[in-house]
Amino acid sequence: MPKEQINLPKKLNFIDVFSGAGGLSCGLELAGHKCLLGVDMDKYAMESFALNHKHAKTYCGDITKLTKPNLEKLVGHKQIHAVVGGPPCQGFSTVGTGNPDDKRNSLFLQFVRIVRITRPYFIVLENVTGLVAKKNESTLKSIFKEFHKLGYNLNVKVLSSQQYGVPEKRRRTIILGSRINEVPEFPKETHDVIMAKTYRPPVTVGQAFSNLKTKKGEIHNHCLDTAQLKNKLDLKRLKRIPEGAGIRYERDEKKYLTKSLSLGVDWSKIPENRFRQCKYQRLDTSKPGPTIMTHRHSYYHPTEHRYLTAREAAAIQSFPNDFIFAGPISAQWRQIGNAVPPLLGKALGKSLSKMIKQAKDNGVDTKSRRRPDQQVIHYERGKAFVYRQKQTNP
Repeated sequence: MPKEQINLPKKLNFIDVFSGAGGLSCGLELAGHKCLLGVDMDKYAMESFALNHKHAKTYCGDITKLTKPNLEKLVGHKQIHAVVGGPPCQGFSTVGTGNPDDKRNSLFLQFVRIVRITRPYFIVLENVTGLVAKKNESTLKSIFKEFHKLGYNLNVKVLSSQQYGVPEKRRRTIILGSRINEVPEFPKETHDVIMAKTYRPPVTVGQAFSNLKTKKGEIHNHCLDTAQLKNKLDLKRLKRIPEGAGIRYERDEKKYLTKSLSLGVDWSKIPENRFRQCKYQRLDTSKPGPTIMTHRHSYYHPTEHRYLTAREAAAIQSFPNDFIFAGPISAQWRQIGNAVPPLLGKALGKSLSKMIKQAKDNGVDTKSRRRPDQQVIHYERGKAFVYRQKQTNP
């Protein structure tokens, strides 16, 4: 096989497209790589990105107008070794309609365009598990095909964040691409509750909440006043819910609430006789948290009678305590809920470092391309919708 000797750095320069506040960038930097640019349309997310990635530039606006000259102006003459990001995922989500014809899916093509312009060694693309669903197979195959035409070998896998030290049950589809490695490799799991003898036990909500302070003793984005329940009826109901419990079935309502506090629903008329999203769900300090959503009304503090603060949600997502979120509370939650958990990003960053070493040791093959193996897609689909431990989060 033809080999090419190129100068591979130990630390990668990368740009983060559809970056949000920068959870993936934060993780990659924790792994030793350097962010040059964050790209997103959300002004508050870009404010947060600038606050926490002080050496990176930001582009807040329409990505279709981020041309090659504009890119070069932003990053200078620095070589871009990796393009990473998470295009909007509403079209693929398993929550809601999951419409495969959603126009937002076309934003993948903008990601491809940026890769075509910059010619990085690596790509990292993040999305929800629905991306590997049968209804999206043609889209996923197209993604493989487009990057294959640009000279990239791809691999896809659904990763569970709690298996990488994140105190949260969050599962996401990750696509890794390389034009210097034949088979992109994913990080190995480090935490697992079932195989505790082989791996470390998962990090819990209690551990995440044990210290929210920065090294300077500050706690950011932790407003307790705005975390209080304003509705007196909601407060009375919540006070009767024990740690780790909530109301999803009629039996839960009867177990925890008095008749005067009943929800007033006809359970026989609700699909599957249950709520799709558990009501008054308190977190359990002895377990990883559920998937953090983009609003604060899904989950409640384990023992205190209130919502979680943005800082507590960020801790569950594994953000460092000194990571500051800009904007109003609603914007902070949106940024946190949409983010890639930094510790998952760190694990991916270590995989990129490993692939650099492999390319250095084995030589770089930039001409022979491995055809996309669709069996990989089918295999991941089979695993993606099997939830161990009765996991119900998207």
